[in-house]
Formats: sequence, C-alpha cells, structure tokens
Amino acid sequence: MHADDEEAPGRRQAGALESEILRVLVSATEPLTPRDVLGKLTARLSYSTVVTVLTRMFEKGLLARFKDGRSFRYAPLTDEASVTARKMGSLLDAGTDRATVLRRFVGELKPGDEDLLRQLLAGADED
Repeated sequence: MHADDEEAPGRRQAGALESEILRVLVSATEPLTPRDVLGKLTARLSYSTVVTVLTRMFEKGLLARFKDGRSFRYAPLTDEASVTARKMGSLLDAGTDRATVLRRFVGELKPGDEDLLRQLLAGADED
C-alpha cells in the first residue's frame, strides 16, 4: 500500500457518508429534508455538507427529490446492498482478468460467506 492510498486520520472511507445518509433515508417513513437528515446522522457535519452529498446522490440516481417550499425532501430509490453490489460489479468490469479477481475475492471471504455464496449461486435464497 502506498502512503497516498491510506486514509487521513479522522477521514471516512470513500462512500461511507453516502452509506450513512442512505441508511437514514431508508429507515425513514417519509421523505426527509436535509435538516432532518442532519439531525439523524451520527457524524458531526455542516448543513451545507449534507445538502452537497444529498444533491450528488440525487444526481447519481440514488435518491428522489421533491420540492417542499424553498427546500427539497429526499427519499431513497435504492438500498445500501444494491449500491454496494453495483460498486462491486463496476470494479469487476474495470479489471482485465475476471477469473483471477473472482478467485482472489473468494479467497478473501470470511468463514461462512463461501457457503452463502454457493447457496446464492445455486438459487437457494432468491429475492
């Protein structure tokens, strides 16, 4: 690992803030304003940061946005598992040797995950 690849102390991993905001929105019973989201986050952030992240998530197609007076309300169009699955697929597509990437991915699985993956591949736990 290069020094450039390491996270700075106190910094979140890429996508961690989006994931936390998505969890807040998925657990809500109605679309939320940026101020509502800010109040439910565990991270200490500025209002403008929350608005920026919500706007980016809307532009990525992860959220619906509804006009509410001079502000907007946001609702999820997906869930965290779907977002993660899309990221995994994009990373796999970016490589040049799918077989090696998949082999190494399987080799890094935690105990029990390999059995779960086999069940999923066999269609035992379809959504």
